[in-house]
Amino acid sequence: MEKQRTLSKSIIILGLFSFITSLSGESTNLALPTISRALAITNNQATWIVQIGLITTTILLVAFGHLGDVLSKELIFLVGGLLFTIGSLVNGLAPTFVLLLFGRVIQAIGSAMIMANSIGLTTEYSTPETRGTTLAVISMFISVGSISGPALGGVILSVFSWRWIYLINVPLGLIFSYLGFKTFTIPKFTKELLEAPLKEANWLGQGIFSVGIIVLSLSSLFFQDMQARYLVGSLAFVGGAALTVFSFIQDDHSKSPWISPSVLRNKRFMLSMFALFLAMLTNVASNILLPFYLQSFNGVNPLISGLVMVLQSVVMLVISPIAGRLSDKIGSSKLIISGLIVLILSQIGYTFYPLSINWLLILLPILLNGVGMGLFLSPNNSLAMSFVEKHFTGVAGSLTSFFRTIGMSLGISIASAVLFAQLPGVRYITPQLGVTFIQAFHNVFWVMAALAVLCLVLSVYAISSDKNKAK
Repeated sequence: MEKQRTLSKSIIILGLFSFITSLSGESTNLALPTISRALAITNNQATWIVQIGLITTTILLVAFGHLGDVLSKELIFLVGGLLFTIGSLVNGLAPTFVLLLFGRVIQAIGSAMIMANSIGLTTEYSTPETRGTTLAVISMFISVGSISGPALGGVILSVFSWRWIYLINVPLGLIFSYLGFKTFTIPKFTKELLEAPLKEANWLGQGIFSVGIIVLSLSSLFFQDMQARYLVGSLAFVGGAALTVFSFIQDDHSKSPWISPSVLRNKRFMLSMFALFLAMLTNVASNILLPFYLQSFNGVNPLISGLVMVLQSVVMLVISPIAGRLSDKIGSSKLIISGLIVLILSQIGYTFYPLSINWLLILLPILLNGVGMGLFLSPNNSLAMSFVEKHFTGVAGSLTSFFRTIGMSLGISIASAVLFAQLPGVRYITPQLGVTFIQAFHNVFWVMAALAVLCLVLSVYAISSDKNKAK
């Protein structure tokens, strides 16, 4: 009974932090057109408010997952909550675009510490029989944050300053941090115990990885300027990807790797991670582009735009717990495949978006998107974590968050690059762009549909490999 109470309290704390990180992310997406006008920056520049956070989180996820394993998942998680709160305060008070980006970096460091250890902590506090359900509970908190973000963000943007989408996190973060420190047991550390893991860590590999991710993310800029330097952009993309891959190889051969070789060489786990990466890459395009389609192109006010974007998260909130329970009973395979098929259909649906408002054509793909991701995420996470030994759940959980986040980061880069490469010289999306914009918008989602098909093929292969091994 005591263990069950501890589990319940722990899951609630994990869920609350997942809630506010999701709340902040979704509010930021909705606010991009407003922030663009307020700080006198282009729509394309505004997307970097989201991207810089995702890049920072991506770079640090694995490192914080490793430190959670060797030090304390609870400590890293709760310190992350405090940093996220401080970053939110800086964002809310930032007078310039540069200071806003700085605040987003601080916030993202906190998010990385939270995300890197939340799945590992959830797995440790649950049993194999309840893992799918507990992971689904965390997904529910994320979905509630995703729902509250656009809805609350829409109200704030309609009535108050955009700054309050960040400042609202400050009291919530402080309250949740207090509850966390009261709930979790934090081990006591000596100076030697803290210094040893830091001295032995593979900082060379971390450095190579960081440079690779940064170059990979910045490569999209070369496709979006007026000269559209495709050759330079392609070289930067390939170079960044090569450095990122090489960093994993270097880490695998280092004396003190960030990622346990047994996890990195776990074929079934890594296939699930690549599927997660592609699904998140596909999904994020609508999150980043819909505010511009609704608010900038069609003149929909932020409140209505926020309510429209809520729909995907509402559907995920309903579907995720059902998918989690079903995965515990019937397995994950059928749910994963069904979810990805629906995701493909949703991306094709976005290619039918009209020049003017037609709510049926607009809402249907959003609803399908929510169903697809709701069916896919929890079963895929549950399947992936079942492939990993318990003492590696921290780094495996951080890898789950890593592939999720890098998928979102590259998804924004790809979606922005594909869109603005077709709109050379355009600083702001306006109704006057007409057919030029809508065709560019449609082309983005044909690319996303193709990536979703690739994700389905990869998942089918991963599932078939698992069944063959079971035989």
